[in-house]
Amino acid sequence: MNVIPPEDADRDLDFDALVNKYEKKIFNVIYRFLGDYEEATDLTQETFISAFRHYERFRGDAKVFTWLYQIARNLCINRVRQRDRQRSLRIESLDQPRDAEEDDRMQREVADWSRAPQTLLEEKELRQRILAAIDALPPDYKEVVMLREFENLSYNEIVEATGLTLENVKTRLSRARAMLRRKLTPYYRE
Repeated sequence: MNVIPPEDADRDLDFDALVNKYEKKIFNVIYRFLGDYEEATDLTQETFISAFRHYERFRGDAKVFTWLYQIARNLCINRVRQRDRQRSLRIESLDQPRDAEEDDRMQREVADWSRAPQTLLEEKELRQRILAAIDALPPDYKEVVMLREFENLSYNEIVEATGLTLENVKTRLSRARAMLRRKLTPYYRE
């Protein structure tokens, strides 16, 4: 009995089925990379538009997710470069009203009163510090951490997605974890 490998099965899906299967995963990768919901939505759409335009040229050498990831990754890198070029000093007035969307997000956060508020606050602060520390990593290190820790990809899948060698993936992960450990050690001391 011939079993079709998953990547070959994906290749036989029509494009709408691929979008349905991978849209959330690609969005999550982009959102973690950029940290902006609107930009992540736009780049997810751009990823699939680009993939659709070039779908007939996809040779099937890699998994469909890996191919889509490569497209999304390149778009993210370009967007970050574009941001850096356009970055200017933004000054916000304390008198300026907040966005309705920000207010909605704040109102949707409901405290879990079954635990002490101080514990919740400490956990939230630590989570924010961890995410900020990851966000502050150089892009090469941030990428492998995101793929390993947030997308739960194996080392071999990271190799396939990024085009790095297995040794480079292991080295970058080790160095990234060391950088994070140095940045976060003060928050774990009691």
